[in-house]
Amino acid sequence: MLRVAKPGLQTTLQGAQRLGHRSFGLPYAGPADAVSMSLANRLVANPPNATCLEITYGGFEAEIEHSCALAITGAVGAVQIGGARVAPHTTLHAKAGDLLTIAPPKLGSRAYLAIASGFQAKAQFGSTSTYLPASLGGLTGHAIGAGDRLAALEKCDARPKLETPTDLRPILSDAYALRACTSAETHLLSADALHTLFNARFIAGQQATRMGISLTGHPLDLRSDGMMKSAPVFPGMVQCPQSGVPIALSCDAQTTGGYPRIASIARCDRHLLGQIRPGNAVILLKRTPEDAVAEGLAKRALLSDWLDA
Repeated sequence: MLRVAKPGLQTTLQGAQRLGHRSFGLPYAGPADAVSMSLANRLVANPPNATCLEITYGGFEAEIEHSCALAITGAVGAVQIGGARVAPHTTLHAKAGDLLTIAPPKLGSRAYLAIASGFQAKAQFGSTSTYLPASLGGLTGHAIGAGDRLAALEKCDARPKLETPTDLRPILSDAYALRACTSAETHLLSADALHTLFNARFIAGQQATRMGISLTGHPLDLRSDGMMKSAPVFPGMVQCPQSGVPIALSCDAQTTGGYPRIASIARCDRHLLGQIRPGNAVILLKRTPEDAVAEGLAKRALLSDWLDA
């Protein structure tokens, strides 16, 4: 269906999260920005977790080998099909021989390319999602390379023309405000550090990957001897090592960790972690667990009429 000419910095196949295996040390994987992936799938009449391409920082080129319907959402620069400029967040139709190009984005990190019926991928442990450290899922467990061919599950040359409603398109920026709650070891922060955690403007460090994002600029004073026993961790959790530089865990986060867990990004904003790039500003907005649940339900309600359709 597609023959990749230029994969960009890192492109992988991602589908549903790999659930039910964390007790065996296997991370979730799945899309770094699940909302953008679901929106791309909606435009080609796929289920929200149908396998898509996750393209990091653009620079992607592929030749269309068979006519298909596709959609692109998330962080994209200029998109062209067959030399003509096309828009993201719309159902697109390409014919055999067309060249698809996605330029690097000015804002955000990851784009999602969905094809009608979804891409073929290797299912392991209940998911097709690529987890690179263990070479699981996707296209034989590795990142997409030049020359790789990607096929659709079924013939996919026609789909009704759709467009994501404007008010449902995630806003990409160079600054992100993420709702967050306290966590199991928040009490180990000094009073000043606790105030800083939920009021300071952090800067995403060079460690901004699918594993996690370092929050630099305001080292936190932590009452810990560095000898904490390993404990369960999950995507969205914010750990604080002895350096005092917090790390917000993302979709490929490990299953246990020995650093204090000082906060947890609310579920409603975890998809934004997938779009933060080094140098972006990050502010944590303190929420009670009850408020976080209520705001998550409100966001789900906002999206549900469109995505559940």
